[in-house]
Amino acid sequence: MAYPLNKEKTLKTIALIAHDGKKPEMIEFVRQYKHVLKKFHLVGTGTTGGLIREEVGLEVEQMLSGPIGGDVQIAARVVEGKISAVIFFVDQLERHPHDPDIQTLLRLCNVHNVPLATNPATARLIIYGDL
Repeated sequence: MAYPLNKEKTLKTIALIAHDGKKPEMIEFVRQYKHVLKKFHLVGTGTTGGLIREEVGLEVEQMLSGPIGGDVQIAARVVEGKISAVIFFVDQLERHPHDPDIQTLLRLCNVHNVPLATNPATARLIIYGDL
């Protein structure tokens, strides 16, 4: 099965998500790479998106908070082809009551060949890559 890359000259969309324990790391990442991220349409779960807007000043289209459906909303956009990449800083050391939603999002990124970063090193590759 061939996976064509999207070469359209439209504004690409990146989803930004971070678990509570990783939100400071996400804010620092966005602050450090604001000059690159401002070239994308940004979508985020409720709390993460709000923090980015308040603390960094970038516009972020906010979905619901992850535990009440935000991860699923972003997963639906992945399936619809409306998300170019997902940056999801996952806290592997904590339990999450909405883990099935998280796993659905991660699985759908893989099924639909959408780049997925779960740490800052991979996220840098995505934002500087060829989306």
